[in-house]
This record gives sequence, structure tokens and C-alpha cells, in this order.
Amino acid sequence: MDPAHLIAFNLTLLAAMAAPGPALLYALRMSVAHGFTAGAATGAGLGLVAAAWTGAALLGLEAVFTLFPWAFAALKVGGAIYLLYIAVGLWRDARRPLGDSPHPERRAFWGGAAVNAANPKAVLFAASVLIVIFPPDLTLAQKGLIVGNHLVVELIVYALFAAALSTSAARNGYLAAKPHLDRLAAAVLGALGLKLILSR
Repeated sequence: MDPAHLIAFNLTLLAAMAAPGPALLYALRMSVAHGFTAGAATGAGLGLVAAAWTGAALLGLEAVFTLFPWAFAALKVGGAIYLLYIAVGLWRDARRPLGDSPHPERRAFWGGAAVNAANPKAVLFAASVLIVIFPPDLTLAQKGLIVGNHLVVELIVYALFAAALSTSAARNGYLAAKPHLDRLAAAVLGALGLKLILSR
């Protein structure tokens, strides 16, 4: 493995992070609604689990899913139910004022972790990317470096994202349109949850 492999992996990772999905949507809402600390904590939860999925792919978890398709199906259904749960809550509370939790970053971290844990397809995506980019004879230390690199990239990107979205202007704009934005987010997350259940 050489630096070119990591550069290629990071570029692919950045493209994947920029694609609209439950992780990006959840990070966006937490950053705008609760500020930088909660947004960065959400990113930390998202990044930790995303890096863990990469580690699982490097250790061959996709082979386990192939051998035991029921395990993948169970994780997928559980993840879809969680996304639908978030969607229902957002829709129901769209017109309620924004609650002021004394420690929103704690809920944000675990919420971010749960959103990425709810998508077992991430390990299959990671496995396909890793096979294409990296040589097959990786040492355990090199695998650890890839996982650590993944985590650092996620933390940096979500921290920058939170900083950009946690300004007073962004928060005021969100609060002015909260019912519509929350219901839009609920519809997107609900659609993603249904897609996860119905996809093969």
C-alpha cells in the first residue's frame, strides 16, 4: 500500500459523504438546530460507525453476510425501522418549538452512531471500494491505518460542515421554516427507510 491508495480512498469517501442520504441529512439538521457542538458530536457518531463498517469490511464481514443472508436481512430491517422511527418523530414534532436540551451533544453522538449503524449496506459498499482501491495483501497495521484514516476524514468533514451550518443566520433560517424543513427531512428519511426494506 502506498499514499496513492489512501488518496484514492479519501476522494471516493468524500464523494460518498457528499451524496444525499440519512447521514448527511441527520448531520445537517443537528448542526442547524442545535449548533456546532451537537453537529460535531453527530459527525463523531456517524464517523465512528462508518469507520467501524470499513474495519468490518477489511476483516471480511461481507463474507459473513454472504454465508448468512438472514443476518444481513435482519440488520437491514432493523436499520429501516430505525430510520422510519426518526421520520415519524420529525413529522409529528415539526410544528413544536425546538427543545433546549441541556446536553444535546450526547443525544447527537448516539443518534449519529445509530443512523450509520442502521445501514448495513455500508459494509458492502466499503468492501467493494476497498477491493478496487487497495492491494489484497494488506497487513493488520495497514488495515488499522485505513480505518484510522477513514475516521479522521469523517471527523474533519463533519466538523467543517457543522461550523458552516451552525451560524446564527442558518439557525434563524431553519427556525423560520422549521415545519416545512422537518417534514421534508421526515419524508426523505422515511423514503430511505422504505427503500432499505424493499431493496435486495
